[in-house]
Amino acid sequence: MYKTIIRVRSGILVWLTHSLALPILKLIRKPEKFPYSMNELNHFATGTLGRDLANFLDNKELELLPYYARHDMKHILLEYDTTDEGEGCLQCFMLGNGHVSFPVIATVLYCFTTMPEYWHHFVAAFKRGKRSQKIGDLQWFAVLQSPTAELKKMIVKK
Repeated sequence: MYKTIIRVRSGILVWLTHSLALPILKLIRKPEKFPYSMNELNHFATGTLGRDLANFLDNKELELLPYYARHDMKHILLEYDTTDEGEGCLQCFMLGNGHVSFPVIATVLYCFTTMPEYWHHFVAAFKRGKRSQKIGDLQWFAVLQSPTAELKKMIVKK
């Protein structure tokens, strides 16, 4: 029974993020399309965010989604996994970091409502976001050539 609940909960979270939030964001924000292909990312220097993004997507067996790459870059820089817990932590970090948007609030509310076993991690991620440098104005496409380790040091306060 518990495994069924977890599977349904995960399915709803994926639906909220990929099928609801992403299309809404594309309509509201008119985001820039990601300027690189997977092949191009694979030619970035080792240790750069661009190359790490390609490796991340390969290791997770995920596609490069042109309007979702920034989100995946946040997973890399903030070191939150793509699990339900990791997604909740990422969104709690973003809320703590001052990024208030419909997708962030909806995901945080959903995660707190359905994942009480991770509450302490969500609270820690929120506090970490408050302590860290604001990333809302980061020029995501410009930093792809930058060393990932340096970006992490610049942004994240443990």
